[in-house]
Amino acid sequence: MNRTSLLLLALTLAAGAARAQTVATDAWVRATVPGQQATGLFVELKSPTPARLTGGSSPVAASVEVHEMRMDDGVMRMRALPTLDLPAGQAVSLRPGSYHIMLMGLKAPLKAGSSVPVTLTIERGGKTESLEIQAPARAGGAAH
Repeated sequence: MNRTSLLLLALTLAAGAARAQTVATDAWVRATVPGQQATGLFVELKSPTPARLTGGSSPVAASVEVHEMRMDDGVMRMRALPTLDLPAGQAVSLRPGSYHIMLMGLKAPLKAGSSVPVTLTIERGGKTESLEIQAPARAGGAAH
């Protein structure tokens, strides 16, 4: 291959990688009160190819985990999930009372109106990618 062909191939591969990014919309974090150690992040994720949400990180929290909340024999239960599948082309809603992201070990209260940086970790085709989110903190009830 000549130099021009290699450059075109590299640009094509880069464009394909850029298209393979997961998109986050409608992200928000529940604001907290002093002393509260955890809160939920809610967002809609859409991946063009099969992928998995595996967790994340944030400078405001000690850990960022994928969680599920569901009814079990009339009792609402929450549990951590190692991964959450993101089927190709389908929106996956992380919302109160369902799948969500927990920000745990908060370093300070999150005030309504502030912006919370979160990096989500996505696995796709054996590779890991980061999805940067700036989620506004909104006032709300204690449930997530």
